[in-house]
Amino acid sequence: MTEAIGWVSSLILLATILQQVRKQWEERSTRGVSKWLFLGQTAASTGFTIYSALVGNWVFTVTNALLLLSGLAGCVLTLRFSKFGKQALARS
Repeated sequence: MTEAIGWVSSLILLATILQQVRKQWEERSTRGVSKWLFLGQTAASTGFTIYSALVGNWVFTVTNALLLLSGLAGCVLTLRFSKFGKQALARS
């Protein structure tokens, strides 16, 4: 039962973050999204993934590794759809 609570909670958290990434992708915009959101998430998820693996907690290892991937995707989309990213694409 304890593991099930952890996995369900992980799925809820992942769904929430992935919804934000999907919204950015569909709207091709970073409006309303702090540039620090995904940078902070990526940094925290890296640390939590390492920590979770070291203490042998696989629920959190998997969850944080997936959050790390979603954070990286968010960073890429934020850069790509920001004013800087649009200017770089226009020049190429």
